[in-house]
Amino acid sequence: MANIELDERLMNIEIALTTQERIIDDLNQIVIMQGKQLEYLQKQNKILFERLENETVKPQSEETPPPHY
Repeated sequence: MANIELDERLMNIEIALTTQERIIDDLNQIVIMQGKQLEYLQKQNKILFERLENETVKPQSEETPPPHY
């Protein structure tokens, strides 16, 4: 009888471990995806910052209004 209970406990532990491994793998994929998104956003931020430094983008107060105004 004790052997059956031990086998059942072991099976439950294995199921829990498998579930945790799947969750860790899922979370790892999310971290990888977010890392790629962060890298992309950092590149975009750098481009925008460089444009501001080169005065490609002017503050709205310095922009000339369109002719129909």
